[in-house]
Amino acid sequence: MSFKAFSEKQLDVLSWWSPKRKTSSYDGIICDGAVRSGKTLCMSVSFVSWAMFSFDGGSFAICGKTIRSVKRNVASPLLNIIRELGFRVQERLSSNIFTVYSGERKNTFYLFGGRDESSAALIQGITLCGVLFDEAALMPRSFVEQALARCSVEGSKLWFNCNPEYPQHWFCREWIKKTKEKNIYYIHFVMEDNPSLSKKMLDRYKKLYSGSFYDRFVLGKWTASEGLVYPFMSDDKMLFDIPDGDAEEYVISCDYGTVNPSSFGLWALFDGHWYRISEYYYSSKKEGMSRTDEEHYQGLCELAGERDISKIIVDPSAASFIEVIRRHGKYKVVPAKNTVLDGIRQTSTALKDGSVRICRCCGDSIREFGLYRWESGGNDRPVKENDHSMDDIRYFVSTVLNNSDGGFFVFAAQR
Repeated sequence: MSFKAFSEKQLDVLSWWSPKRKTSSYDGIICDGAVRSGKTLCMSVSFVSWAMFSFDGGSFAICGKTIRSVKRNVASPLLNIIRELGFRVQERLSSNIFTVYSGERKNTFYLFGGRDESSAALIQGITLCGVLFDEAALMPRSFVEQALARCSVEGSKLWFNCNPEYPQHWFCREWIKKTKEKNIYYIHFVMEDNPSLSKKMLDRYKKLYSGSFYDRFVLGKWTASEGLVYPFMSDDKMLFDIPDGDAEEYVISCDYGTVNPSSFGLWALFDGHWYRISEYYYSSKKEGMSRTDEEHYQGLCELAGERDISKIIVDPSAASFIEVIRRHGKYKVVPAKNTVLDGIRQTSTALKDGSVRICRCCGDSIREFGLYRWESGGNDRPVKENDHSMDDIRYFVSTVLNNSDGGFFVFAAQR
């Protein structure tokens, strides 16, 4: 693996713990800021280098939102690099452990996923010399605090990196705003701090985000979400005509409701772009009567027409409607991924980069784009109104365009 010269901030992260530096007196470090700013790579290399310099026979934890993400985002690039730096590595992937050797020294590193509140139990009982949290703001507070409580060895240090969230987030309140109180060294990153990003790539990333996502992921600010969720969709340039000819693939996404409206979107793949070419939208309040699951299924069939539909993506909470689709046996049904904030961010990116395109004939979607807003008060929650087309679009993007959980991870060990 080849590197360009590290930036000044990256060099700071790599050496802050050195006994020759005044910053070595800090109990830990926080690196926050923009995406793709080079935080994770330099921090993980620095973490292992510090561990091997400071301890022999110690135990350390590297934590991510999930085991899969910490292997993909941290462990995989890290192990390749530290081998090139001269360390020897022994891996036990089935146990989520790797051991690093340097001369006569060896230390063990455990990988943990902090997906939800129950994850705190996973890390109980272990004694740690240090812990690295990759994307700390995405982990529940209980997991982070349980891991911190495990760092009871003299000389242990705490390592955090994250992208910003909203200002009232617990990590911002308890750590970002209390670095002096907690004796934590704080470094803020922007995209320009990553020397491997060309000007062309910097411009590309800046064009992908807008509103609060731009403030957070490009400027690296802890910003409250305000106003429209997708403000850029008010531009007529964001709407498209239906392409001519037959599509390469068809998919339908469904947000199912009984009292609330039901919204189904028909998606067609043309030359690498997914177009929303038609939709079904039924509001029982507007129409004055409810529809049964079977009646909604008939609406689904009318939307599909004679097209070969590869899959139907459905709100995972709509168990009865999913069962109706399965019972008929005509379509393959897949429960949607329903992570709201990640889904909104992914949808925003997909709309701006053109991988998802809304056609002018989809009037209910266009109407909701103009009404779908963030809650006031500084929390990252959209108002639960005018969100039915928004939800089915989000289900489509999260489940079809960002379906990465089914991947795999490989280590290769030299023998």
